[in-house]
Amino acid sequence: MTDDTKKQAPPTDAPDEEVDSVEAPGSDTIENEIETGSVELDDERDASEEVTEVPDEEELPLLPLRGTVVLPTTLVPLAAAQARSLRLIDDVMAGDRRVALVMQKDPDLADGAGADDILEIGSIASIHQMMRVPDGSMRLAVQGLERVRVLEVIQDEPYLIARVRREPEDVESSVEVQALGRNTLDLFQRLVALVPHLPDELVTAALNVDDDPRRLVYLVASNLRMEPEQRQGLLEIDSVTDKLKTLNAFLTKELDVLELGKKIQTDVQEELSKSQREYFLREQLKAIQKELGEGSESEAEVDELRTKIEAAGMPEEAEKEARRELGRLAKLPTAAAEYGVIKTYLDWLTSMPWNTSTEGEIKISHTRQILDEDHYGLDKVKDRVLEYLAVRQLKQEASQKAAQDSGDDADPVINREPILCFVGPPGVGKTSLAQSIARSLGREMTRMSLGGVRDESEIRGHRRTYVGAMPGRIVQAIRRAGANDPVFVLDEVDKLGNDWRGDPSSALLEVLDPEQNNTFRDHYLDVAFDLSKVMFIATANMLDTVPIALRDRMEIVELSGYTDQDKLQIAKRYLVPKQLTANGLSPEIVTWNDDALLAIIQHYTREAGVRGLEREIGTACRKIATAVVEGRATPESLGREEIREYLGRPRYYYEELAARTSQAGVSIGVGVNAVGGDIMFIEASRMPGKGSLTVTGQLGDVMKESASAALSFVRSRANDLALEPDFYASSDIHLHVPAGAIPKDGPSAGTAMTTALTSLLTGVPVREDVAMTGEITLRGQVLPVGGIKDKALAARRSGVTTFVLPRRNEVDLDDLPPELKEDMIFVLADTMDDVLEAAMPEEFANRRRLHKSDARTNAEMAASEVVESAVLVG
Repeated sequence: MTDDTKKQAPPTDAPDEEVDSVEAPGSDTIENEIETGSVELDDERDASEEVTEVPDEEELPLLPLRGTVVLPTTLVPLAAAQARSLRLIDDVMAGDRRVALVMQKDPDLADGAGADDILEIGSIASIHQMMRVPDGSMRLAVQGLERVRVLEVIQDEPYLIARVRREPEDVESSVEVQALGRNTLDLFQRLVALVPHLPDELVTAALNVDDDPRRLVYLVASNLRMEPEQRQGLLEIDSVTDKLKTLNAFLTKELDVLELGKKIQTDVQEELSKSQREYFLREQLKAIQKELGEGSESEAEVDELRTKIEAAGMPEEAEKEARRELGRLAKLPTAAAEYGVIKTYLDWLTSMPWNTSTEGEIKISHTRQILDEDHYGLDKVKDRVLEYLAVRQLKQEASQKAAQDSGDDADPVINREPILCFVGPPGVGKTSLAQSIARSLGREMTRMSLGGVRDESEIRGHRRTYVGAMPGRIVQAIRRAGANDPVFVLDEVDKLGNDWRGDPSSALLEVLDPEQNNTFRDHYLDVAFDLSKVMFIATANMLDTVPIALRDRMEIVELSGYTDQDKLQIAKRYLVPKQLTANGLSPEIVTWNDDALLAIIQHYTREAGVRGLEREIGTACRKIATAVVEGRATPESLGREEIREYLGRPRYYYEELAARTSQAGVSIGVGVNAVGGDIMFIEASRMPGKGSLTVTGQLGDVMKESASAALSFVRSRANDLALEPDFYASSDIHLHVPAGAIPKDGPSAGTAMTTALTSLLTGVPVREDVAMTGEITLRGQVLPVGGIKDKALAARRSGVTTFVLPRRNEVDLDDLPPELKEDMIFVLADTMDDVLEAAMPEEFANRRRLHKSDARTNAEMAASEVVESAVLVG
C-alpha cells in the first residue's frame, strides 16, 4: 500500500460490543503510524497475493464490530476493550494474524454478540499492529483482505469461531465499467476539493488504482461520510459495476449538498466582508474627517435637523417629540434601518408650517371686487364670504384695542373658521368660487379630491409602525400650501366611499369640527396640529349621500343652475374671451353676437351649469382657427346661421313639448338630480282589462305609491271629473315615465301623474306650456316639495311658460332670479282642482260644467218622478 492510502478510513461512528471505534484515548500512536505508513503492506506483498493463499472455506476467529464496517483492501484503526475480544486478539497475534470481521445487527447491543446477532457478509482482515494502553484496552491497525460469507458459527466460547467462505466480487471488463470508473474519479476529485479534512493525496491514490475498479470502489467508499448500513450495503453487492453505480449516486448526492453549503457559505462570507469593508471605510472616513476638523455626514445631518427644529416654531409638544427623536437619531449608525424612518419623520415635522400665515390686511371692498370679477351672480355666496371677513376684521380690531387699553399683550382671539359646503349641479362654479375666495383673502389654496376615497388612512395617515408609512392627505396638502391658514377645498365630499378599510367620512368629523380641529392629530405625526385657522370649503352635487353627522358640521350654501340670461352674461364675460385665447384667436378676428350664444344655450346644451356651453364655444373657435390657418374666409361676426354651420343641427327643440303632449294622457313633470333639474313626461295608456295598474320607467317605491294614490284619487272623483263611474272595472291602466334607463324616485310627480290620468280618461290633452310639481294626498291636497329653483330653471330651459307648484312653496319663489319671474307664470295650488284648472285647456272645464249640468238635470228629473209617483199614490 502506498502513502496515498494511509488515511483511507475516517473515524468510525461507535464501537461494537467487542471492538470500540477509533478516537479512544491512547490510540494516537497507532493512528500516527498508519498515517506515516509504518504499518502498510509492501508493494510486493499486496492484498491479492495474500488472498490467493486463503482456501475458499476455512475456520477463523470472528470479531463482531459495532457500528463499523471494514472494507477489503482498506486499512482501519480499531479499539477493543472486552475480555473475550482481548483474548481473541492475543491468540490471533500469536498465529497468522488473520481474523473475520463482521458488523453486528444491533449497534446498541452491549453484551457479547452471538451467532444470531451478526450479519452474513464481512471481511477477512490482517492485524498489522497492536498496542496495549494503560486502561487495559487494545488499539489495532487492521487491513481488509477479502469479502467472505459466514456459513456457521462453530464455537461461542471463549470467543466466536466461524466457518467462512470467500465471496469474491464479479469484476467485469467493459466500456461501461471504464466510464463508471472515470466518472467516480471525477466526482471524488470534486468532493475532495470541497471537503477540507480530505488531503489532496487521496486523488493521487485513486488515480493509481483506476485500473482496478474493485479497489477504486473500496478506496473511495472508505473516505466518504457514509452510514455503516450504507457501507455494508455496498459490501454486499456482488457486481463491481453495480457497486460503481451505487457509489456514483451517493457521490452525486453528496456533491449537491456540499456545493449548496459552499454557495451558502460563500454568500454569507461575501455579505460579512461587504459589511466589514463598509464599517472599516466609515471608520477611516471618520478618522480623516476628525483630522481635517470636519464632522461626519451623520453629524452634519443631525446638526441640520437641530437647526430646523429650532427655527420651525413648533408647539411645546411637537418640539419635545422632535428633540426626543433627534436624540435617538444621533445614536444610530446611518446603515441602520430605523435611521431613515426617523430622519423622514423629522423632515415632516420641521417642514410643517406651524406658525406661517399668508393672510394680509383685510379689505372688504377689494374682496368684493375680486369676487365680482371672477363670477357672475352668486350673490348669496359672496355675501356670506364678506360677512365672514367683516366679523374677522371686527375681532382683530377689538383684540388690538384691548391690548392698547391694558398695555399688555392680550390673549389671542381664537377664530373659528366657517366650514362652508357649496352644493349644486356640475358646472355652476363651486371649485372656481373657492379659488376666487382664496385670491380675495390673499391666502394660499390647496385642494383635495375625495371622490372614491375609501380608506380612513387617506385622511388621518398611517402609523409609523408600518413600512412606507406617510401622513394623511390633510397634512400633506397643508405642507404643500406652506401656510397654516390656507383655503382648503374638499372636493366631491358627497362621493366618499365606505368599506372594510374604514369610513373616511367619520375621520373628517374631527377635521371639520371648529370646536376640536385646533388639536387635530395625524396618525403619522402623532402630535397636535392646529387646523382652526384653515378655511375649509367642501363641494358636493347633492346632500343625500353626505352623512348627517358630517352635514351637521358644515354650513350649507346651495348654488342652483343658471338661467339663459345668466349663461349669456357668463359666456360674454368669461367663456368667450377664455376660448378665444386658448385657440389663438382675438376679438379682431371674430366677434360673438348674443343670438349665437343664445342659440348654443337653447338648442345645443341643456344643463344647469356652463361646462357644455364652454365646450361648444370651444368647438366653434377651433373651426374658425382651422379656417384662418387654411386661408379660408371667416365671418367677422357669429350669428345663428354660422353656429348651425359649425356645430351642426340643433340637438334640443322647444317644439318637443307640443309634439309630446298633443295626445291625451301625457303631462309634464319636473325633477331634480345630481346635475340639476330636468323635465320628464308622464305618459298614461288605457286598454281593455280587469282593472290593474302597471307602472314602468325604473321608478322607486315612493314614486310607485304616488301613482297608486293618483289613480285612487281619480277613481274617487270620477263623477266630479266627468268620468264614467265604472271606467276602472273593464280597463287596465299603464303609467310610464320615459328614459327608462334612469332610476327615478320621490313624491313630487304626484300632481303630474294625476293630471296625466285625468287627461287620458277624459280624452282632453294637457297644455303643452305647463309643467307641474307637488305631492298629492288621497283627498286631493297638494303638499310642498323641494328643489323649486332647480325645477323652475329646468322648466324654463325646456320652453315651459307656466309652472304649477304647491302654495306652501311660495316662499321659495324669493330665490328665483327676477328675469325668471318675469318670463314665467307661477300658479300656486292648494288642491288638485287648482292644478287641473291651470294645466287642462278650457275644453276640460266646459266638459266638467256640462257634466255637472247633466247630472243636475238628471237629479231634478229623478226628483220630479218621485214627486209624481207620490201624488199618484196619494
